[in-house]
Amino acid sequence: MKRLLSVLLILPVMLLAQSQSLTLQKAYELAQQNYPLIKQRELIKQTSEYSEENLGKGFLPQINLSGQATYQSAVTQVKLPAPGIFIEPLSKDQYRIVGDVNQLIYDGGAIKQQKGIQYLSDEVEQQKIEVELYKLKERINQIFLGVLFLDEQLKQVDLVRSDLNNGITRVEAQVNNGVALRSNLNVLKAELLKTDQRAIEIKATRKGYIDVLSLFINQSLPENIKLEKPVVTGSVLNSDIQRPELKLYSTQEKLLGGQYKVVGSRTKPKASLFFQGGYGRPSLNLFTNDFDFFYTTGLRLNWSIGGFYTEKREKKIIELNQKTIDIQKEVFLFNTNTQLKQQQSEFDKFQKLIATDNDIIDLRIKVKDAAKAQLENGVITANDYLREVNAEDQARLSLITHQIQLLQAQINYQTISGKQ
Repeated sequence: MKRLLSVLLILPVMLLAQSQSLTLQKAYELAQQNYPLIKQRELIKQTSEYSEENLGKGFLPQINLSGQATYQSAVTQVKLPAPGIFIEPLSKDQYRIVGDVNQLIYDGGAIKQQKGIQYLSDEVEQQKIEVELYKLKERINQIFLGVLFLDEQLKQVDLVRSDLNNGITRVEAQVNNGVALRSNLNVLKAELLKTDQRAIEIKATRKGYIDVLSLFINQSLPENIKLEKPVVTGSVLNSDIQRPELKLYSTQEKLLGGQYKVVGSRTKPKASLFFQGGYGRPSLNLFTNDFDFFYTTGLRLNWSIGGFYTEKREKKIIELNQKTIDIQKEVFLFNTNTQLKQQQSEFDKFQKLIATDNDIIDLRIKVKDAAKAQLENGVITANDYLREVNAEDQARLSLITHQIQLLQAQINYQTISGKQ
């Protein structure tokens, strides 16, 4: 069994290491499974089970044992005027050991309602954990998309490096033929070194993100792990909210409904069977001054009217709490819908920017290609060519930024609405 458990625990790590890739959904699952708060689920469950078991024991026979020894200054004496008749008075020292057995047969539904309250309380606490676990998705989104953004930047660095190497090859040939100055070649080589530095910085930042992600999912990720770009399915315009907070509000309302019923059950009568048996002096026969056994049994009815004094106000408090939850739910939906509107606006904005970015890149490529030909023919200097390479680089970086921001707006929309 221990070996089996060990294999099950390390299996996800082995599979992840073999695949060398990670999806956003898998990151969600691993982060939630390894978040320390998840341990509280089992504690809440066990507490609820113990509480329900204790409530169920309310219908078990309740047994009490008691004993006493007393001495009193006077006892009841019976003196008859008839000669020859004498009734022995009771002893002033008296002793009694008594056992009481009480079996509840009707409690007005109090125990049943209390069990329901305990079950709903457990659901509320479990749902609070779900709400906290869902918040992890926002953190994972930031880290995951941050890595994707850096990966796209690394791709762009490779493109710039390729352009610079092409320029270096052409200028180097010109220098060797004596038709160009070596300073032009040095300018391009210096820019190539700066590009290498840029790649080093990006890779270091990416490693930091991967290390943080490893902590969240409690698994060691290789530095070169590939994060798969998520594909957002479904219509972004669908504003149907499915957040765990809504289920929490609903469960809290059910809990208050249960508490409302408990208040009503307190005003109902309670019936039980009882048996009382004992041994002592005197027994139930007061005319006998000897030690003896005795018992009584019957049906007991209790009806406390104290609950009527506070029932109306207690129910009113519960109704006010229900209204408070309704207001909290209304505020949550208002804020969530506001966030969705904002993300929808961001989505529309980045779509338009991306369309413009592609047009700009097409023009920049044409300008750079023309500059490449001019550099080869010695019409322009290396600085002129470098300026066009950097201009295209900036245009592509803008496209990369807007594409990631568009993806982020889509994922944020899904996360805020509760569909991610």
